[in-house]
This record gives sequence, structure tokens and C-alpha cells, in this order.
Amino acid sequence: MNSLDIQESIREVNLSYLMLAQRLLREDRAIGMFRLGLAAEIADILVGLSLAQVIKLAASDHLLCAFRFNDQMLLSALTQPAKHVEIASTHAAILMAGHPVELLV
Repeated sequence: MNSLDIQESIREVNLSYLMLAQRLLREDRAIGMFRLGLAAEIADILVGLSLAQVIKLAASDHLLCAFRFNDQMLLSALTQPAKHVEIASTHAAILMAGHPVELLV
């Protein structure tokens, strides 16, 4: 995979992420902010972007989303077989809720 392919893949991920973020935030702002790990100010900006702005922002050669599972306990809770399957997703949600919201800079 060459550099141009990587840049195009990043742009596709960015566009998909921005479109998903807008949809989640418009459908249910609070749940969207939680799922995306966004502060209210960033959510306001994302919801207010026009299609042209989304496309321009997606064209960045930097990923706009980040891998949020950098905590070993959280990643393990999501990937290991759960002893109590019925509460596994609740446990992961509780762990994620304890992490601070990241602000895009």
C-alpha cells in the first residue's frame, strides 16, 4: 500500500466518521456525545457543519477520530469472554463513562 492509498483511506474514514457523528448527534445528542466521546462544544460544531465543510474537513490527511480503548482494563472487558454475558456491555459502558471526554484540537 503506497502513501496515496493510505491518504485516500484516511479521507474515506474521516468522511464516514463525520457523517456518522452528525447522524448520531442529530438523532440523540446525549447518546451521540457519549458514544463518540465528544464535549458539547465539539458536538455543536459537528452538527452545524455543511456538506461542503464535512467534505473539506474529511480531506485532511490526519485521522479525525481516535482509538478510545487505550485502557487495558477497558479493552480487556470488550475483548475477553465474559463470565456474565448479560452485563458485559454494561460493564464496558461504565468503564468508558469514567474516561474524560477528549477535545479535538
